[in-house]
Amino acid sequence: MYKRFLLIIITSLLVTSCGIYSFTGSSIPIGVETFQVDYFENTAGGRPGSTIEPGLDRDFTIALQDLIVNQTSLNLVNQGGDIIYSGEIVDFSVTPMAATAEIKAAQNRLTMAVMVNYENVLNEEDDIKKRFSFYYDFPGNLQVYDIKDAALEEIFERIIQDIFNETLAKW
Repeated sequence: MYKRFLLIIITSLLVTSCGIYSFTGSSIPIGVETFQVDYFENTAGGRPGSTIEPGLDRDFTIALQDLIVNQTSLNLVNQGGDIIYSGEIVDFSVTPMAATAEIKAAQNRLTMAVMVNYENVLNEEDDIKKRFSFYYDFPGNLQVYDIKDAALEEIFERIIQDIFNETLAKW
């Protein structure tokens, strides 16, 4: 009888102490059921050193939506979401990182930065406005076109995971 009672108490403590938790590490705010990701416009081309990459804005927006759909139980909506992601791509540039003896780039760095506005309609204290960025280094004898797919995959993965961790995982 005593063991049974103890087992019930331990089980109830474990269940109630975990709260709302997902095995992906997300901590969905209470009451939040939907999310919305507004189109992340690429405004990087207007800044010195930045270029416009066609389709970058669309691909980034979709990648952010996909990660949240796959790692949470939230439903994606076009408008009226409980949490809203918006922002813009503010930097997409290539800079030389190392030079050869012939004064040519031995290594280049592709950098992308995104300004993100995260709004929790149900709790304004969770709102965040922050810049996220990451880079991809590649040999100087290659062009961006040669490494674009691998570079964007790595950059998107890192930036989007950082956004997710900051807004939903609270890391």
